[in-house]
Amino acid sequence: MTTTTEAGKMKRSFKMPTVYTILFSIIALVALLTWIMPAGKYDYIVNGTDVVIPAAEVLDYDGGERLLPIPGTYQELESSPQGFIDILMAPIKGFHKAVDVALFVLVIGGFLAVTMRTGAMDSGVAAIVRKFRGREQVMIPVLITLFALGGSTYGMAEETVAFWAVILPVMAVAGYDRMVAAGIILLGSGVGVLASTVNPFATGIASGFAGLPIGDGIVLRVVQLAILIVLASWYVMRYASKVKADKANSVLADIEFNDEFSHVSEDTGEFTTKQKWTMGIFFGAFLVMIYGVIPWEDMGITAIPTLWWWFDELSTLFLASAILIAIINRMPEGDFIRTFIEGAKDLIGVALVVAVARGIYVVMDNGVIIDTILNWAEGVVTGLSSGVFVVVTYFVHIVLSFFIPSTSGLATVSMPLMAPLADFSGIGRDLIITAYQSASGWINIFAPTAGHLVAGLALAKIPYERFLKWVMPFVVMVLVVTVVLLFAGAAMV
Repeated sequence: MTTTTEAGKMKRSFKMPTVYTILFSIIALVALLTWIMPAGKYDYIVNGTDVVIPAAEVLDYDGGERLLPIPGTYQELESSPQGFIDILMAPIKGFHKAVDVALFVLVIGGFLAVTMRTGAMDSGVAAIVRKFRGREQVMIPVLITLFALGGSTYGMAEETVAFWAVILPVMAVAGYDRMVAAGIILLGSGVGVLASTVNPFATGIASGFAGLPIGDGIVLRVVQLAILIVLASWYVMRYASKVKADKANSVLADIEFNDEFSHVSEDTGEFTTKQKWTMGIFFGAFLVMIYGVIPWEDMGITAIPTLWWWFDELSTLFLASAILIAIINRMPEGDFIRTFIEGAKDLIGVALVVAVARGIYVVMDNGVIIDTILNWAEGVVTGLSSGVFVVVTYFVHIVLSFFIPSTSGLATVSMPLMAPLADFSGIGRDLIITAYQSASGWINIFAPTAGHLVAGLALAKIPYERFLKWVMPFVVMVLVVTVVLLFAGAAMV
């Protein structure tokens, strides 16, 4: 007879392992593959030249330039299986190979922490709320655009949790329900992250491992961002109008809430001149980043000098910006250092995810099976049009996003394999990056594994299943728009 305790243990729900465990498991699986799959390499050509590196010499090549595999030249080499020690060492070696990316992540963490410490971000949003009070219908697209810009430039997600306390009461006073506030915050930041233009945690990391400047492909991503901002604004405004006209139209109409938002808080204070300068430097840093990473010369724009910045220069830019923000706000030296370190500490997990994920590539590279996998994939994509190929890549990344919810981890895992496939299909690697971040961003609009989403809904006391029901038509529309844009982007190559 089964006791109550035993029955409770049997009913214990499955808990998803952390991303580190998932990545270590993948490392072990890949190491096993090195014992099963044949080793092999393509001949490679040095990008932009006629220099060909034979397959047998590729492993020893260290010229620094980007190499492109030559279709049809794959040949098997001596096997190099990876053992238990190789598995344990993989994340350590991965950190060596990703140290510039990891350091950039830590500096960004410090930069964001110093900015948030000044209170300028909260006061800026509150100032906009006050400015548009009584005209909340107009405020909806303005706030969605601001959250989208935050998501697109620096991956604003967890930071949105702080804004629920400001926007919820304003929407309540305006006659809307809590789902309108959820739409503004979650859809705004969600489409921004999906259509990342220079997001260092998505576009930046993926570009680094694809061997591209961050600015490659930015035109298509800006178009995608603009379309999705309009779509999100229309979706939320349409729902808000229906709710204001008749409260029975609310998807939360049957739920009783406490009237804790009967008045709008004025505690945020004035948006001071120092805070305006702070936000100017904050967004200015990202504008300088965009300028520094775009290959203007390759785009045929010779009037604008190309800086060819990479992670070292970008880390310096954000470090200098953090120092400048601290000076403007007269932040004591000790406070600045503590805040910067705390911010970097918050992103140590991201840096370690990059290192562990890079360990997968290390095992595949040392086991000489990367090109073997590419050779198999080459056969699969042969005959596919470029548009179909990039759409298939998008759906592959959607599947991968379920297993690797970390955007940085997914980029580190997928780009070394997926980016070279673009070379076989005759499209730019930047389209693969756009497909990857669109897939990851799409999942995080509605997935219960998105921490900021669950936390925000909990603060607003909105049941997750109600949000899911409300947001699904929008999610489907975003999927269709993204597929069309990716197909069109491939067709224009």
